[in-house]
Amino acid sequence: MPYVENQTIHDADSHVMEFPERIGEFFSTRYFEEFKPYMRVRDEAWVTELKALHEDPDYLAGAESEIMLRRGHHALGAFKKEDRPKTLDYLGFASQLVFTSDALDNYGLETGETNVLAGEAARAHNRMMVDFCSVDKRLLATGYVPLVDFDQSFQIAEEALAMGCKGLVVPSRCPPGHSPSHKGFEPLWSLAEEAGVPILFHVGGEHKMNVDYHNNGEPQVLDFHGGAENFTSTSYMAIPLSLWQTLTVLVADGVFDRHERLKFGAIELGASWLPSWMRFMDSGVAAFMKGEERLKRLSAKPSEIIQRQFRVTPYPHEQTGWIIENTGPDVCLFSSDFPHVEGGRNPLKRFGQALQETSPSSQRKFYRDNFIDLMGAGLDKELHDLPGLTD
Repeated sequence: MPYVENQTIHDADSHVMEFPERIGEFFSTRYFEEFKPYMRVRDEAWVTELKALHEDPDYLAGAESEIMLRRGHHALGAFKKEDRPKTLDYLGFASQLVFTSDALDNYGLETGETNVLAGEAARAHNRMMVDFCSVDKRLLATGYVPLVDFDQSFQIAEEALAMGCKGLVVPSRCPPGHSPSHKGFEPLWSLAEEAGVPILFHVGGEHKMNVDYHNNGEPQVLDFHGGAENFTSTSYMAIPLSLWQTLTVLVADGVFDRHERLKFGAIELGASWLPSWMRFMDSGVAAFMKGEERLKRLSAKPSEIIQRQFRVTPYPHEQTGWIIENTGPDVCLFSSDFPHVEGGRNPLKRFGQALQETSPSSQRKFYRDNFIDLMGAGLDKELHDLPGLTD
């Protein structure tokens, strides 16, 4: 019996838990040696043990009953692509948008000094994601596009779409030397708009909180993974700050308006901040419109532009009903974060509780319609509904 029954739900956030060496299989020989120092390091014995575990018939026999309990590399289909279709069957989602786990920050290469290597890492990532998702059309591969170079961004995006990526991920942080709203990116936005695929932001592509904030004279606070390199209650607060600024310039400088058919999505970046940002942006435009010609050219209030073209995934611990009430019914999306532990072991229950006072039509948009709208041509019409469940 699948986790989701008798309902079409699209999952806007899932992951492959690739091992560090995996991306090397998709790197061009010319640049791989230069890239090696940036690769993550994992204990080889641990990797070997996990791979063996996923070949153990007894372990695999319990996968269906524990589909929402096993997390990380222990989850069925976490890194072995051949198992992922069965994972989707057990989950019951109509489709899954699939992101990397290891390369979310593009290995820290977007410094302005290693732009070529940043581009090659993105290309390897995109080949890796398409390969993983090739086993099932319900798996929607995401392609990564660095914004450090105007020409490079277009070329990489064009290649990603040609190989089958269904959405283009860009960092929410500002690239060195220019704004993400710079007119040099117009070919990129036009390419995505004409292809009918979304521009996506994902956690990991933001500027991190300054490490000095964590030096409070007390012992290092560890995250829920037991390490100090991930999110804690304080570093969590900085997650949407880069996106807040990036969205501001994309709206104010007219990128959204020049590409009204282009959709943008923020994945695993939370959503409680969005109602405040929408109203803060509205007030800023009202305050500065008299002196800024760019603001006079906007087609609508920023909050209305965001409602038209922007979609976001709340965390399951956020007050999703309140967010929908204060952003509009067309903005929020369901996500599981499978198989990451951050998504929780029962997101349907948590979102269901948060949406108890939300209308059935808004719930349908949250679980189904808004994802279809975001993905556009990136989602085959045959996948809009589960077999047996029609619009």
